[in-house]
Amino acid sequence: MTNLDAFITRLPKAELHLHIEGSLEPELMFALAKRNRVAIPFDSVEAVRAAYEFSNLQDFLDIYYAGADVLRVEQDFYDLADAYFARAAADGVVHTEIFFDPQTHTDRGIPLQVAADGLLAAMRDAEARHGLSSKLILCFLRHLDEDAAFATLTAAEPWLDRITGVGLDSSEVGHPPEKFARVFAAAGDLGLKRVAHAGEEGPPDYVWQALDILKIDRLDHGNRSLEDPALVRRLAAEGMTLTVCPLSNLKLCVVPDMDAHPIDQMLAEGLRATINSDDPAYFGGYVGENYRAVAAARGLGKAELATLARNSLAGSFLDDAAKAAHVARLDAFVAAN
Repeated sequence: MTNLDAFITRLPKAELHLHIEGSLEPELMFALAKRNRVAIPFDSVEAVRAAYEFSNLQDFLDIYYAGADVLRVEQDFYDLADAYFARAAADGVVHTEIFFDPQTHTDRGIPLQVAADGLLAAMRDAEARHGLSSKLILCFLRHLDEDAAFATLTAAEPWLDRITGVGLDSSEVGHPPEKFARVFAAAGDLGLKRVAHAGEEGPPDYVWQALDILKIDRLDHGNRSLEDPALVRRLAAEGMTLTVCPLSNLKLCVVPDMDAHPIDQMLAEGLRATINSDDPAYFGGYVGENYRAVAAARGLGKAELATLARNSLAGSFLDDAAKAAHVARLDAFVAAN
């Protein structure tokens, strides 16, 4: 391990863009399929990995939803999250805010309670075991209609004291943020934070919609914001956090190669960019590998990496005291290294 590798591993950081279903490693998929006697369209771990050679968001989502079918009971969701938290802790993550997709499960007959209770139990244990705090964000699937999103928000009411916010994910193109204006307003009225995927494959206009119609508190991805100078100026002026996912961007051909990734341009433009892993089992790396990928490709040094980590803590939904404590720890680490 090089000095920079060790620095990245030990750098205190938050992860703000992680789909927990997207952390389902092939080995766990097979174990859960066997435990639950679920037939899956793969006969080996190697066959699953071969299927991960997709080049666009929809092909990925098709495999993603097939894999999620092995998640049947509360213990499955616990095991899924527990495995992720162990990897995150090993990568120096001190706080994470995880997405889950209730509709992926309720639409196949798995009650929301099964997913929520399993994830929340793993979150409690992660804090005790790893000292890693976490928050849960409920995402609406944008390829479904707004009525389905409202039904999901209603079904989640018993857990809203333990759910921090709502998000918007799944197929972006053709499903603009404005489609979910009413349900996001309702979530805001309930005191929930609001985040949305926008500007990954969709145009800059989707980012404007997320800001002005959905009233988001944080922007997921946002790469294509760079195509609109006025939008960049607004995002910078408002201190909007962007949850950027480099290896995901590479896998889904948002960038042609890592050498072309705009993470350093985002920092230079004054954007509060952060590094995250998105769906790490599918995209080839957890948060530490994402830091290493951009460091190697874009020549980022310790100062830029520390800025990205500091942005992740500032952009979290932790309270001000918790943020300050984590930032103080980060600054002490950087000063000593």
